[in-house]
Formats: sequence, structure tokens, C-alpha cells
Amino acid sequence: MFCDRCGAKLDDSAAFCSGCGKLVGTTPLIPRQGRIAGHLRLLGIFWIALSAFRLIPGFLLIVIFRSPDFPPNVPPFVHTLLPMIGRMLLLSALVGGIVGIGLLTRQPWARMLAIVFGSLNLFDLPFGTAIGIYTLWVLLPAESEREYRSAVSAAEPSVPR
Repeated sequence: MFCDRCGAKLDDSAAFCSGCGKLVGTTPLIPRQGRIAGHLRLLGIFWIALSAFRLIPGFLLIVIFRSPDFPPNVPPFVHTLLPMIGRMLLLSALVGGIVGIGLLTRQPWARMLAIVFGSLNLFDLPFGTAIGIYTLWVLLPAESEREYRSAVSAAEPSVPR
């Protein structure tokens, strides 16, 4: 038997070529990763990034519309409505951050919370819609549920008995 890289003669029991060091025989196959393995980290990062972007307008709406220096010709309901929208943005940022951290740390509750919150975000054009569709595409199928459960069990530390 001869090496297919350098042509050196090989022993039948050799694991590597003595001439070039190439592995002799068949190359072991790389184990196939699951459907959601590569997507969970990216999805968690997207949720955290969207939450960070929601913090800015949330804080601005609360701070600006509570100031007494606001123009006097603005209708009175604006001073109530816009801070309320700001609080909703802050709440959305909080929940999105929790979803992102839960997905990154493979928490058992994070998949279902991400599906529910992703469904609600479909109405938030354009970024909420994009992340909502991506979340549902990754986490909604039954195959994804099995893979997520196995990822959760792999991430949990084993408790010695």
C-alpha cells in the first residue's frame, strides 16, 4: 500500500504516512450538527441587540415628555401617551433581553418565551418582524423542540449523587 499524497510505501498497520504524516485510511466523518445548533447563539444575540436598540427611544420618550419645557401648544394627552409608549418599549427591551440571555444559556423556558415573544414582534416593522420570523423558523418545528431539549440537557451541569 502506498500514500496517495507523497507515494511512500506504507505498512498495513500504519496509521500515518512516515513520509508526509498524512492520516492513512478513511477520514472520520464529522458529526452532523442539529438544525438549530448554529442558530441558537445568533438568535440570542439578535434578541439582545434588538433590546438594546429599544432602550434608547424608550428612555428618550420618558425623559423628554416629562420635562416642563415642552411646547405649550401640544395637546395634553401627548404628555401621557408618549411616556406610556416609552415604558412599553422598556418592557419590550427587558423581555427581549431575557429571551436572548435565556437562549444563549440554553434555559428550558427560553424556547417557549421566544416563540411567544417572536409572534408578538411580527407586528413591529421591520426588525421585530425579521427577528420574529427567524425565531419562529428556528424554534417552532417539532424537530427543533427535540433538539432544544437535548441542548438544554447537555448544558445543564450534572449533579453527583
